[in-house]
Amino acid sequence: MNTVAVTDASFETDVLQSSQPVLVDFWAEWCGPCKQIAPALEQIAGELGGALTVAKVNIEESPTTPSRYGVRGIPTMMLFKDGEMKSMKVGAMPKQKILDWLAESGVSAA
Repeated sequence: MNTVAVTDASFETDVLQSSQPVLVDFWAEWCGPCKQIAPALEQIAGELGGALTVAKVNIEESPTTPSRYGVRGIPTMMLFKDGEMKSMKVGAMPKQKILDWLAESGVSAA
């Protein structure tokens, strides 16, 4: 499973109404650290595809959602479960740190 591009228009359906946890990556094309973590997020999307959706919100193309959730710096990753933001991390992290954070939040490979 690949990452899913989410916009302001699709956020409610793709993230808040999702039946499984959603890791949302708020990013921008010009952000170096965002590009740095992109391959790890793609791998995580493949490895945890049955247990987690990895969504990417481009803050330039969809500015309303990041502003609603108080995104101040990017990359910002938020974990949503049952329509609520449960946990947040700001800044680039190695893949294993992201996996550890997800496991602490109750998300791991099925």
